[in-house]
Amino acid sequence: MSWTTLSLPISGQVWVGKMIKNITVLAIVFCLMLVVLSPILVQAETELAVLESSAEAEFPYSLNFKLEAESNVNITDIRLHYWVDRDSFAQVTSEVLVKFVPDTSVAVSWTWDMIKSGGLPTGSIIEYWWTVTDADDNRVETTPLQAQFNDERYTWLSLTEGDITLYWYQGDESFARQIIEAAQEALARLATDTGAHLERPVRVYIYASYQDLKGAMIFPQEWTGGVAYTTHGTVAIGINMGNLEWGKRAVVHELAHLVTHQMTINPYNYLPVWLNEGLSMYAEGEIEPTFEVYLRQAVLNDTLISVRSLASPFSAYAGKSYLSYAQSRSLVQFLIDSYGQDKIFELLNTFKQGSSYDGALIEVYDFDMDGLDALWRDYIIEQYQPATTNVSSPAQAVTLSTLATTLLLALGLVAERCSWRRG
Repeated sequence: MSWTTLSLPISGQVWVGKMIKNITVLAIVFCLMLVVLSPILVQAETELAVLESSAEAEFPYSLNFKLEAESNVNITDIRLHYWVDRDSFAQVTSEVLVKFVPDTSVAVSWTWDMIKSGGLPTGSIIEYWWTVTDADDNRVETTPLQAQFNDERYTWLSLTEGDITLYWYQGDESFARQIIEAAQEALARLATDTGAHLERPVRVYIYASYQDLKGAMIFPQEWTGGVAYTTHGTVAIGINMGNLEWGKRAVVHELAHLVTHQMTINPYNYLPVWLNEGLSMYAEGEIEPTFEVYLRQAVLNDTLISVRSLASPFSAYAGKSYLSYAQSRSLVQFLIDSYGQDKIFELLNTFKQGSSYDGALIEVYDFDMDGLDALWRDYIIEQYQPATTNVSSPAQAVTLSTLATTLLLALGLVAERCSWRRG
């Protein structure tokens, strides 16, 4: 056998040498890449896998979170993280360390017991995610998901106008439109007279009865007919078809609470109760006869409650509670009539800065709560003082006025049985 030798010119030999050198370098780089990447490839085989993540509501009692995960080594740590979408000054994230037996394949669950925590209103949004760790310290954090805590006992209809979305399940669209139009008119009046207005959209849920509403709440009070969840921007009211006029006032009252909350929320202080409730009562329109009776009777008997006392939560006793609401409305009316819209709007903005009760009044009106009390008493006594025309003496006038007020009070007590305690 003979071999043929191919001779290349010097330039060709140089070119071939360069090619071999380049191929050698590429081969070394490729080998180094295999060395570097091999741990990643191995890790990919042992990486944790989350197979399922879900949340299921049992309204209003619980929210159940579930997770399934697997790895080729034992899973040793699982944590649930969640937060609720609501007004706050810092996003508060809760973390739950889930108890389970370590294994390569696990299915765990954790139940948020609303009975212990006080519950959430329908429509609440909860964002949640998991972190899972195995024995090799591999760790997975799932993509955040959203769960809605909805009252699915009913098939809800919805109607949106401006910043208000109304949900209801009994009655036609005309029923819902009357409620939402009354709410818009009242909010426009409140904005005109006080400057207070909605800053964020709100949701209103109309239940067909008190009993249906109570079924949506944790430990409701017996007298509950409506509630404002101010930090959630949600109102829930029980309105039957035969009590629409009452329902309109109830919706307006609770919506006004959302307005004042949005206008004055701060991390330092709350509104005095008389201002909060007074604005809601004022938003309803003309004072109801029942409340006026309590107010007139207190003026005649000199049993008015001090403004300083009205800054705290109202009495649980019905009579004192009704008087507290009536006085609060009158106080707001007095401030608007005497000092105008600009001043009460300034008062709300001052409270938003976290001012004290006395401090805010002094800054805006140049009097504290005791000064307001004295000025308002003069205003309300003059308004309700007994008439003296065509009677033989002031004493007779007082007697006639007292008899009339007593009769009105008796009628008011009858009406009270069908009334709804404001919230």
